[in-house]
Amino acid sequence: MAARRGKTKEQAVPPRPALPGQVVLVLQGGGALGAYQVGVYQALHEAGIEPDWVIGTSIGAINGALIAGNAPADRMARLDAFWGNLERLAGAPAWLGGGEFGAALNQAERLLLGVPGFFALNPLSAWSMYLPVGVERAAFYDTRPLRATLAGLLDPAQLNAGRPRLTVGAVNVKSGAMHYFDSHREALDLSHIMASGALPPAFPAVRVGGEPFWDGGVYSNTPLEAVFDDRPRRDSVVFTVNMWHAHGPEPGSIWDAVGRQKDIQYASRADSHLFRQKQLHRLRHIVNELGQRLPAAQRELPEVREMLGYGCTTQMHVVRLLAPRLAGEDATKDIDFSAAGIRARRTAGYADARRVVAQAPWTRALDTLEGVAIHEPGDSAG
Repeated sequence: MAARRGKTKEQAVPPRPALPGQVVLVLQGGGALGAYQVGVYQALHEAGIEPDWVIGTSIGAINGALIAGNAPADRMARLDAFWGNLERLAGAPAWLGGGEFGAALNQAERLLLGVPGFFALNPLSAWSMYLPVGVERAAFYDTRPLRATLAGLLDPAQLNAGRPRLTVGAVNVKSGAMHYFDSHREALDLSHIMASGALPPAFPAVRVGGEPFWDGGVYSNTPLEAVFDDRPRRDSVVFTVNMWHAHGPEPGSIWDAVGRQKDIQYASRADSHLFRQKQLHRLRHIVNELGQRLPAAQRELPEVREMLGYGCTTQMHVVRLLAPRLAGEDATKDIDFSAAGIRARRTAGYADARRVVAQAPWTRALDTLEGVAIHEPGDSAG
């Protein structure tokens, strides 16, 4: 079933099904690949599964802001407006006739002129890469068009209403430290969203609180750790939506090597991070279980209470969704804003998420010592 355009404001949002804990939507960075995330959200939205918390980096932060910054009944319309505009303005002119030649010219046009409503060529970059223009202009492109586009699609009050909570990742240019801006801790605005998508050297740094920030993907493109590091921990169903493939064939050319390097870099060790968290949560459950076996008097000792504080009983169902590779895609797939590319990825995300919703893997009982269950689409064992 192909992805459809979103519901209109007059159409009621369906009731939310029962889920074991908060719903968290984690959105990886990946430029044009973010169309896959729109399809995923659409399927969840149609099933009545609205997130309690959205965490995003780069394009994931933009999609996340479009979700968190609008009422549920308006979210699909805003996502449609954003991506529909990119699809329309980044498409190849009809006279090119499509095919590889048209695609190549379309790609060259995007690199030279940018994408209207998203980014435009920075004229200063044509002079010299050594020109001392300052960190906020040291980039090949200007992202002020994106700021203007988002300003017309977001409700600042809704963005900070906490329904859902929004967290976006960015890296401090000077310290190199990852930072998560969180609507539960501070008021977020367009600068926070723009900072999370400021990928150098294409896009310039964005100042927040006087400090320059770049795209969080420079440090960690899969912001899953924000869920596991949150305090207090809560039972959760976590939909983590990824676009980059950690596993892949060996490249046969220099161009293939460029694409494979990007996949490895932006997959951001998501597999190893997740499995390490699975181990840590099992240990927390073991600590809690051992504490229950101690006599009550010993559990009340200050040093024992401190040790037992490392234990917990929370359980997290992590649903992993990964955008499929498209035929003919290459190292420029993250700037493929063509109508065909956007629609294919959105349709894939919609189909994958519908499959997961139908399977409802979060309904499976877990062992009492298991803190994290990992579910893949089509994986009957979970």
